[in-house]
Amino acid sequence: MSADERRIAVLKAARIEFGASGYAGTSTEAIARRVGVSQPYLFRLFPSKKAIFLAALEDCFDRLEELFETAGEGLSGAPAREAMGAAYAAQLEDRSMLQLQLQMWAVACDDADVRAVARRRMGRMWAQFDRIIGGDDREVMQFMASGMLLNVFAALDIPRIKEQLGESLTGLIEPPPEDRAG
Repeated sequence: MSADERRIAVLKAARIEFGASGYAGTSTEAIARRVGVSQPYLFRLFPSKKAIFLAALEDCFDRLEELFETAGEGLSGAPAREAMGAAYAAQLEDRSMLQLQLQMWAVACDDADVRAVARRRMGRMWAQFDRIIGGDDREVMQFMASGMLLNVFAALDIPRIKEQLGESLTGLIEPPPEDRAG
């Protein structure tokens, strides 16, 4: 396997490990073990644990940008918004992507480097949505806010997300069966 292929494997492993255990709770040993390489080899690919985390975040955003670009290709306005929203909802099935995003927000609260990556990449996504969807800033903000809400719903494993996407969110949040009166 080439160094580039190993880097890709490390980013996938990092997404899974950091997503599941957080930045502080993930060891580089766990990432190396998942990839099947030694820690010294891991540090030949990336200079530090933080560099691995930042690269995993960049990779996550790259994947999302590609997803939105593909879904919105040749579309604009509401059709683009609907296609991109449906594509994002489908990708939420990949728990590692969702978990890494959630870990990023938590770490960004206290880490300037992570916050800088998150800000820069959110800015790029804003520009991408503005270019593909068109419309005004309010529409782009609503689209991004809906995506963040979907992240929360997916993290909480709230039922019927797919069925409700694009429809009114009324009734989407239901109490778990054990909390329902009856």
